[in-house]
Amino acid sequence: MIKIFIIQFLLIVASLFGGCQDEGTGWTPDMIPDENLPSDDDDDDEQVYAPISLNAPLYWSVYEYAWVAEQAGSNANMPEVTWDANINWVSENLLPYGYGMICTDGFMSMTNDPSIDPGGYMTHYAGIKLTDLVAKCKAKGLKLGVYDNPLWVHCSYETVVKGTEGITVGSLVYNSAKDDVLYPDKGDVFTWIVPSHKGAKEFIDGFFKYYKKIGVEFIRMDFLCLFETADGAGGMPGRGYGREEYELALKYISEAATKYQVFTSLVMPNLKNDAELEKKYGNMIRVDADTMKGGWQHFASNGPTWFNPNGWPSTSNMFTGLISWSHIAGRGKVVLDADFTRLNTFDTEGEKQSVISLQLMAGGPIAVADQYNTIVSGDLKFYQNEELLALNKDGFVGKPLSDDLWNAKNQIWYGQMSDGDYIIGFFNKEDNEYDRTLDFSEIGIEGKVKVRDLWKHQDEGEAEASLSYKIPGRSCKIVRLTKSE
Repeated sequence: MIKIFIIQFLLIVASLFGGCQDEGTGWTPDMIPDENLPSDDDDDDEQVYAPISLNAPLYWSVYEYAWVAEQAGSNANMPEVTWDANINWVSENLLPYGYGMICTDGFMSMTNDPSIDPGGYMTHYAGIKLTDLVAKCKAKGLKLGVYDNPLWVHCSYETVVKGTEGITVGSLVYNSAKDDVLYPDKGDVFTWIVPSHKGAKEFIDGFFKYYKKIGVEFIRMDFLCLFETADGAGGMPGRGYGREEYELALKYISEAATKYQVFTSLVMPNLKNDAELEKKYGNMIRVDADTMKGGWQHFASNGPTWFNPNGWPSTSNMFTGLISWSHIAGRGKVVLDADFTRLNTFDTEGEKQSVISLQLMAGGPIAVADQYNTIVSGDLKFYQNEELLALNKDGFVGKPLSDDLWNAKNQIWYGQMSDGDYIIGFFNKEDNEYDRTLDFSEIGIEGKVKVRDLWKHQDEGEAEASLSYKIPGRSCKIVRLTKSE
């Protein structure tokens, strides 16, 4: 049985991190059955888990609530009544369109109660038991995703690491006598597990087993740049554990996440050497700075031509991040994450269409941060556009005509659905109207095609050889091209 598991495990690894085409159906609440959970015994070698979808997740995040609370200097922990209101709202308005998950984020308290989990992993978020949050979501047909990092310590140093002969968590943290860090005279804002320490691999494996067991199958792991190089985190202190420890951490994370079939999101990575480690070991990677106050600034106008490929953040806005990293994305490859969407911070329909369209054109997630009581009247339709959400269900990943940040062709995106149809996105992130033209020869289209506008939900006749549109400032036009018979 163990040999069978190894073979199946290797096949799963190949499907996760190879370049094969993913024709999946998107992220849905029933993607992994409840019975497919780890057993209580420590020996899990014979358990084989159902493969996860590698399509970008569609989900809702607590980010807006927490960020706004932090800016106001108030308690960022979301009250249970607000959790319930948001979960109900998501279930009623977004779940029918494929948004199958609620996700936690930073800002709120993250603690361990050893009477609930003696292994030392997070049991409470925002003062609420994680299992209660899982149950609240499940009752409404949703999954729970969690913001946490397997390298963070939430427990007493005396906690014994499961699967070891008495190794304690305290022996896994920084030891000045043996750990060669970049800045030994500095402290760490987080208490980090050092991957090379004996027992660290078992602790990381236990982290994913624990979350899988309670019904969590999506983990957002933050501040990776701080662990690797001690920079890029807004001046937060850090020792910097170096490239070797960072790669070892990602290796252990990848092995455990694959074993238990948990989708991993790598947040705030340096992406050095063309993201060589992140695209090898992760399912999804952040490619731009935090959303914060959101709006057009975060989407397109915050430092539009600034790009740092070897440090966090690589760019300050979604548009530049998705252009600059588009070359590493594709079907079955790592997903590009442009962070959260707060439609209530955008001003016009054109802006709102643009932020939804570009993320779906790039094969990324839509992480809704609007809440039940902050969504602008009429804005749900932007999240609910089924013709655009079909791209996510299909596993579509588009590319810009150019990844040169100074070339206007980077504002024309294209790609093919699994049925052969082309999706073309004509964007204008400038303030004034501009012409956008696509010659079909640039992307290999021959003959006549039928044209359908995916925001107007209207057929617009046929085209041959090219398409040209006048795009108003801060707007877009997304069309689907079907071969004429």
